Parts: sequence; C-alpha cells; structure tokens
Amino acid sequence: MLAEVLAEVLAEVPAEVPTEMLWEVPAEVFAVVWVPVFQQKFFCSMEALCQKVEVTMEKPIAILSPHFRTIDELFSQSDLERLSELCIVKWARDEPIPQEVFESYLETAHFVIGTYPKLNRETMEKTKNLKAILEVAGAFPTEIDYECCFERGIEVLSCAPAFRKLLAEMMVGFLISGGRGIVEEHEHFRKGSEHWLGEDEVFDFTLYHQSIGFLGFGSIAQECARLLEPFGCKLLAYDPWLPPDILATYKATPCDLDTLYQQSRALIIAASPTSENFQLVNHNAFSKMKVGTFLVLISRAHLVDFEALTDAIYAKKIRAAIDVFPQEPFPVDHRIRQAPNVILSAHRAAALYRGRQAIGTMVVDDIESMIDGQAPTAMQKASPKTVYQRIAAEKVVANPALK
Repeated sequence: MLAEVLAEVLAEVPAEVPTEMLWEVPAEVFAVVWVPVFQQKFFCSMEALCQKVEVTMEKPIAILSPHFRTIDELFSQSDLERLSELCIVKWARDEPIPQEVFESYLETAHFVIGTYPKLNRETMEKTKNLKAILEVAGAFPTEIDYECCFERGIEVLSCAPAFRKLLAEMMVGFLISGGRGIVEEHEHFRKGSEHWLGEDEVFDFTLYHQSIGFLGFGSIAQECARLLEPFGCKLLAYDPWLPPDILATYKATPCDLDTLYQQSRALIIAASPTSENFQLVNHNAFSKMKVGTFLVLISRAHLVDFEALTDAIYAKKIRAAIDVFPQEPFPVDHRIRQAPNVILSAHRAAALYRGRQAIGTMVVDDIESMIDGQAPTAMQKASPKTVYQRIAAEKVVANPALK
C-alpha cells in the first residue's frame, strides 16, 4: 500500500527539498516530499525504499540533549552511529534545548539522554512511550519526579560508573604524589630550597604495605582497591550501607569511624553525599587522626568541614590532596591556596575529554538492551534509597539547618 502511494506522487514532488528531517515525518508526508530526494541520493529501488521506510518508522525515539557537555565529548563516532541505527534521534545539538521543544518531543519519546532534564509529574504524565531517562552529567538529577518514574516503571539511569576508572586512577596518583612529597619538593626546587636526598619524616611514606582507609567503599573506591593490590596495602573501610561480603571481596576490613581516623596512614573520602554525612569530617575527626595523615578528597566536598580541613593543614596535622570544593570555581582569595602540604586540583579527576566517551558507550549499550527487552546493566539504576538520599543531601547543602 505504501508503495502505491509513493508511486502516485513521485512526479509531483519539488526538485529540491532539505533532507535533515528525512525520517521524522509520517509515511504520507514522506511519500510526497522525500521519495525523489532519497532515490536520487541513494539510487535505491521503490521496493527497497518502502522496506527502509517501514523499518525506520518502527524505531523508538531518543531525545539527545547533552548540554553542558558536548556530543563529541560523550560519543565516539561508532557509538553515535549505533545510536542512530537504533533510534530516531531528536535535537542532537550541543546547545541547550528549549523546554517547549523538549516537551513537544517528549510526548512520543522512548528515551531521554541529557544532563539535567526537567521532568515533573505533570510533564511525564503527557508521555506515551517513555521507557528511560539516561543522565550524562554524573549524578542523578534533582529535577526529576522520581516517585512518578518508580510508579510508571520508567528507568532512571546514571552514567556515574563511567567515571570509576578515571577517579580511581587519580586516587592512586594522589597517594603516590602525596606520600612521596612530589609536589611539595617540586615547589621547593623552584624556589631554590630543595632537599637533596631529603625526606620529610612526618609526611612522606611509601605506599607499600600501608594502612589505607576509605570513607565510603562504593564502585570508585573498589576500583581504587583493585589498583592498590600490587602494593600490598592494608585496607580499612567505613561504609554502613555496604554488605560485608563486598568488603571481603576486596580484602577490606570494616571498621567504625574512630578506627578509620586513628589507623589510616592515608584516608580517602569517597562516599556519596547524604543528609547524614554533611561535614562528617570535622574538627573532631581531624583531632583523632595521626600527625602526618594524608587525606584525599575526591568524591564531594559535602562530607568535609572545609575550614576545619584548612586549619588542620596549616597546623601541620595532615597533608591533603583536594579535587572537589564546596564552591566551584573556588574563591581566589581563600587561604588554602597558599597553604603548604596540599595538592590542589580543579575538579579534574574525571576531566579527560576522550575518557568520557565511555558514557556514550554505556548509554547506547543500555538503550540497545532495553529495545531488545532486556534490563539495562551498564549504567547505575536509580532506587528510592539512592535518589532520596541525594536529594536530601542537596537540600542540606543549600540549608545546613536541615541537617
């Protein structure tokens, strides 16, 4: 039937029409407008064209709006081609999508790929086909009505696991650099005050066979533990949410906070933010640490009282490496910028441009799985516990009185 429609209108189609929206129109419009363009460009038969139209029109729709990131940053060419083969891709631009355009696409969309999509209950109740929201910023967005998603069986997926290896690598880099005083001695050398064959007996240490503590032992800390295996470290972990068998897998010893503070030669802050752990590492915590403890802050500044941390550095109680800050960009006049014994990094642990293309691979893998009727496995699935803890934590950061 479609072939007959196409045949009837071939002679009436304008000679030149744009092709960028080729597969995004109903069959009747396609027949009138696009057939000659397609045949002229691809030299296909009417039968092949009809088959292509029928297959394409069965494709699910994916809205791709990655701003503040870019498409090239997130997707390799091969993954972008895979996505286009699986779905009709709407928007697919680096600039922000206007909310009214987003909502017009959303009515028939199956997948939303974005950084901070605004999806309240009223908006989602207009959708007919929505199967999944795939965030590409790195954490579950707060602008989504998760209760509505859970009620309707809409998956909300986070790309956070894509950063696991990059952050774990940075952790090990910090541990080696901080333990051996590489940055500190580099600065001395630039000033002409280097210590030939010297060692800082308080702060310098070898990573081999040291006690390394983890405050939080999720996927990033677990990857770090795997990288530390050749060093034979003794691993301590405080993570009340984690089953003991997972800790045992990585030969990590569970412990309470006091033990973690007192026995760790190096302490890595790797927990996700919750309303309960806001500024958990405070003056009291620093008072329990050994002199010379090396602290690595790489998850969220939410967990640390930053002024207490700065005080501990200036008091020569600890050395630190810091990749995340309570305010970003960080004030240029803050005293930690002039502090000794600290490595400062401008939220760069996952900043490798091409390294973030792992996100695109995960997105396409999970979309393909869902199209095939399988559960998504590459990205992190939202659950009531994980997302409600995050939302509560965001509120505490905005208003500490809520703690």
